[in-house]
Amino acid sequence: RPTPACVLGIDLGTTSVKAALLVGAEQGQVVAESCSRETQAHTSSLEAGPQGMEQNVRRIIRALNECLAALPQQQLQRVSHIGISGQMHGIVFWKKDKGCKWTECGTGPAFEPEEVSHLITWQDGRCSPTFLSSLPLPQSHISLATGFGCATVYWYLKKSPDFLKSYDAAGTIHDYVVAMLCDLKKPLMSVQNAASWGYFNSRNKSWNTDILKKSGFPVHLLPEVGDPGSTAGRTICAWHGIPKGAIVGVALGDFQCSVYSCLTERTDAVLNISTSAQLTISMPPGFQPPETPDPSSAVTYFPYFNGDYLAVAASLNGGNVLATFVDMVARWTEELGLQVQESAIYTKIIKAALAQNDSKLSVHPTIFGERHIPEQLASVSNIAVSDLSLGHVTRALCRGIVENLCSMLPVQRLMETGVRRILGSGSALARNEVLRQEVERIFPFPVVYGKDVDAAVGAAMVM
Repeated sequence: RPTPACVLGIDLGTTSVKAALLVGAEQGQVVAESCSRETQAHTSSLEAGPQGMEQNVRRIIRALNECLAALPQQQLQRVSHIGISGQMHGIVFWKKDKGCKWTECGTGPAFEPEEVSHLITWQDGRCSPTFLSSLPLPQSHISLATGFGCATVYWYLKKSPDFLKSYDAAGTIHDYVVAMLCDLKKPLMSVQNAASWGYFNSRNKSWNTDILKKSGFPVHLLPEVGDPGSTAGRTICAWHGIPKGAIVGVALGDFQCSVYSCLTERTDAVLNISTSAQLTISMPPGFQPPETPDPSSAVTYFPYFNGDYLAVAASLNGGNVLATFVDMVARWTEELGLQVQESAIYTKIIKAALAQNDSKLSVHPTIFGERHIPEQLASVSNIAVSDLSLGHVTRALCRGIVENLCSMLPVQRLMETGVRRILGSGSALARNEVLRQEVERIFPFPVVYGKDVDAAVGAAMVM
């Protein structure tokens, strides 16, 4: 019998790149191999200042190349389809004919970014509420927010127009990878990613071109839009041993892929905690979101697959809050003249929190604000002498992350929509037992956990 083909799933995340190889088995597709590499791609933005949040695209692609080089060559040679997901909302610019150069590496041809900007990520804060209110009103069911691709283009248009003249293409980081693999003359983006940029009408699947043109927006930078699950093209040459001509899907939202990897019943809710955090339920077939958004609503409707929508409480505060807490402890320790690795601090604070069953401390952990209330930052209350240990503080912080999500999409609403079970996914949830305990304490449903590579697996499953 011929050897069965493999499907490769890739997820270009905020902090790491993940890859998963799926093969067919009697019980359906199974993960044969997976790999993860930290990107360490964060870089400062001179133009946007401390509010800017940018990543070095070369470092992201280097992590991607390392990830693929670590997978078994034999199986990569059997890859027939590639599904790619990544962080939504963000934007990267490039020159169409000089987006990358192909070179030989130890595992065969690979591409390296050439004339490419930094990735301005979903965490970018350069567009203040005042700036956003000066922009034309989108015809979309999703409120415009800082970090959204179109808002970032407007910022450059008004603050640094010469920057935009250097580029003639744009997309999310995963759209960029698809465009390079398939040598697309015009970038192609899924409905999922387009909706995450703002100024996109999900009902008729089109950009708000008239509104954008009137305000001088460079509409030539907008990618073409395709349905999630459709084909973007084929690989133009062998890539790390993957055969030339492998089918590449249009790039997908990492969140939708995380959900797709585990959601089987409409009575399931999915709780994803990685860098950020989301709690989601699926809407009934045929549901259409309202034509105009409610800016004060904590719930957004994300395009999913086959015309369906997810109701999502999308919090900006997840594993990044714990990472910031660890960074703060590391800095304090350094100021006291001691050196402790951040990874060691993370392990120790989790261990300390596991030793504390409860904490009366109340932590509202929204240090990054929330899209529906950007001005409300974090706070700590109910501080008693008995709850000042590292264990008590960490326990309260983990609980606060889960409670914040729960306040955005309350248990009552989950019950009303018939939710019977919570599916937990995401790297922060996979790594942190205290978070898992708090999820089980706060939600009155059975909880089942997925894996760290859920989005990569979901991207492969779609193919």
